[in-house]
Amino acid sequence: MNIDISSIHWIYLAFIVLIILFMIFKRDTTIVCIAGIFLIALTATGSLTASISSVFNSFIYAITELLSIILVISIIVSMSKSLMETGINDVMIYPFTKLIKSPTLAYWIIGIVMLVISLFFWPSPAVALIGAVLLPVALRVGLPALGVAVAMNLFGHGIALSGDFIIQGAPKLTADGAGIPVSDVVHASIPLVVIMGVVTTVTAFILLKRDMKKGILKSGTTVGTGEKNELFNPNLLSVFYRRFFAFLVPILFALDIIAMVVFNLQGGDATALVGGTAILILLLITAAGHKKQALEKTTKYLIEGLQFGFKVFGPVIPIAAFFYLGDAGFKTIIGDYLPKASQGIVNDLGGALASIVPLSKEVGAITSTIGGVITGLDGSGFSGLSLNGSIAALFGHAIGSGVATLTALGQITAIWVGGGTIIPWALIPAAAICNVDPFDLARRNLLPVVIGLVVTTIVAIFLI
Repeated sequence: MNIDISSIHWIYLAFIVLIILFMIFKRDTTIVCIAGIFLIALTATGSLTASISSVFNSFIYAITELLSIILVISIIVSMSKSLMETGINDVMIYPFTKLIKSPTLAYWIIGIVMLVISLFFWPSPAVALIGAVLLPVALRVGLPALGVAVAMNLFGHGIALSGDFIIQGAPKLTADGAGIPVSDVVHASIPLVVIMGVVTTVTAFILLKRDMKKGILKSGTTVGTGEKNELFNPNLLSVFYRRFFAFLVPILFALDIIAMVVFNLQGGDATALVGGTAILILLLITAAGHKKQALEKTTKYLIEGLQFGFKVFGPVIPIAAFFYLGDAGFKTIIGDYLPKASQGIVNDLGGALASIVPLSKEVGAITSTIGGVITGLDGSGFSGLSLNGSIAALFGHAIGSGVATLTALGQITAIWVGGGTIIPWALIPAAAICNVDPFDLARRNLLPVVIGLVVTTIVAIFLI
């Protein structure tokens, strides 16, 4: 059924273009998104008071949709703080130090450990969790500090964060933007994450070994010394209890994965399971380590985690609020003002685009990749995920297939670019822990990431 494109549709499309332009010029998009919500509401309702209320309601809607993800990430960061302060993280990582015997083993072992831990703890806490322990070992066997930073970056902020299979924060944002289930995005992203990860990490390793042979990168401890875990208080837990919890924590999370498979838990259910486990671990560690001060310390950890969570998602909420208007959020936020035959603003625009421009899988995939690159330029990786989902839905409906694949491609691109692999100001955590220049790290990652994006885009074309 043909839907007439109304002024609401045109305003929505115009603000998408404006948001992209602002991101290209590295300007904040919060005011643009708020203005877009207000103007769309004013056009739909014709009421000034209703339009002002719609801006606030859109924030409530966005926070409600994202709250589970914000909360679980905050809780995991809180738990990470407790692991670092009690020294449990050092015990968890220590066995891997015995396996690192050469620069090659150092690169791949650090990368894989970073990948696994980042899936459960998120990359930013994971950098602190493993960097202080594994960096000195890698330096002793001849891997430059820049090589350690590359490994932690590509495996953590690249592979783990772009897939985000356990916590599912990224798939939640893109899926909501595209108006499809989170599970569809997760399944579609698996082959793309694997391709992107393999191509990027192997390319980076080859270039790293080449430059080490040429002497461009010098091995050993001359490059950096890393940072110690300054939070660690050896008086909190005995060696026995540190070892006990170092064994218990991964076991509990492994049981979570088994439960997800056995009981087919996905999306919000999977997130709730991980979050609940993290709370349980936090309470056990705090009770064992702080004893009489456990009540106060638990609150302190939770406050620090919530501060981190809202700091990360603060810029995301206004953008998500705008893009939720493109699908089911419109009726909840503004009301039933679209034409009766409308399938949602994004779907309507996609249908109209298909009737005007002959689109193809190639055009859709390349556009999703470019959109991901642009939205990643702000150095967040997450702030533009709703936009990427919206663009994917637009082109997917126009092509007639591949919405989930295009959504996953946009998600992967945005996070690899902005989540902390090639934008210097997003690389500071890994650069700081390895004592290297974030601009040097960005230059080192650039070519592998670009090659990976090209190959992944080509693969995505065949999967649509």
